[in-house]
Amino acid sequence: MKVNLLLATICTSFTLIGKAQFRKYSNEFLNIGVGARGLAMGSAQVASVSDGTAGYWNPAGLTGVQNVPSVSAMHAEYFSGIGKYDYANLAIPMAGNKRTLGLTAIRFGVDDIPNTLFLVEPDGTINYNNIKEFSSTDYAFLLSLGQRLRQSENKNVNFGVNAKVIHRSVGTFAKAWGFGLDAGLQIQAKQWRLGFAAKDITTTFNSWTFNFTEREKEALYLTNNDIPVKSTEMTAPRLVAGLARDFKFNKKFSLLAEANFDFTFDGQRNTLVSTENVNVDPKIGLEANLSNVVFLRAGVNNFQKALADQDTLNQKKVWIYQPTLGAGFRLQNVHIDYAFTNLANQSNALYTHVFSLQLDLVKPKNKTNTKTKAKTK
Repeated sequence: MKVNLLLATICTSFTLIGKAQFRKYSNEFLNIGVGARGLAMGSAQVASVSDGTAGYWNPAGLTGVQNVPSVSAMHAEYFSGIGKYDYANLAIPMAGNKRTLGLTAIRFGVDDIPNTLFLVEPDGTINYNNIKEFSSTDYAFLLSLGQRLRQSENKNVNFGVNAKVIHRSVGTFAKAWGFGLDAGLQIQAKQWRLGFAAKDITTTFNSWTFNFTEREKEALYLTNNDIPVKSTEMTAPRLVAGLARDFKFNKKFSLLAEANFDFTFDGQRNTLVSTENVNVDPKIGLEANLSNVVFLRAGVNNFQKALADQDTLNQKKVWIYQPTLGAGFRLQNVHIDYAFTNLANQSNALYTHVFSLQLDLVKPKNKTNTKTKAKTK
């Protein structure tokens, strides 16, 4: 009896989780990034972000949303539409712009996965009517708060926190719930900006439960697949540090440059700086601002060592990286952004087009009733 390869792989990986342990790529969908602006700048955002997407990049940047609430959304797809990635945010300024509340929802899912667990009947015949479809989806819900700690002409200091709830599901077979916290800090001194984001400071966890019917258990047993049990996986903390500078050339043109350094501590990774104890993954982004209406962006990230092309004999490795490009347009309270980027974050570049929209909810102006004016005259 044959078993769908994807389902078998999922079941096998679940059994390797154990009771509770760190997994290097746990909740990896939360490392994709949100907003076409940030993605176009190579995901270098921790120091300069100041809109609703700060709930993801650095909650301290939410204080940049002032006076009126703001909503933002993004849709992107992997592998010609096989995987779908969606993001939505609502940012609400409060207390005289001293703090901002953010609500963020993220979904990454692969739908319509064929389950061929019962494709072959007990008598050896193939019955295509037994093929059922299921979805593998990851959800994240973030409640964010950005707070101004200091505001002066020469220096601004902002702090922020995230409380996030994770929900993951693989058809009816497996479900997980998790919880974690992030914290962020931004310091702005004249044209310089410094940012820090501590991700998963509580070692974000996922607690998995599994639900197989007796028939499914029998099929897994007959095909030598282990049946997973309840387990927990944990996401190790990481730190992102960033430095940015705003170069103002005249009233109509300025250039923002930012560099981020992503520190991970969960074992050796394929990054620019790679050790057993700490890894450093740099990200660089640029944004040209034309009259605060048109924006041109570029970035570079994902520095990795990979086999050189046409060098399968010597197995020589060279440094590779992934460039990103994008643009933005602002018309009054509407922001439209575009990015050409590699969402998969792999050595084999799989670029896609990403669009995002931001809308500032401008309060309607009070209109005086003209009929009332006429009567008073």
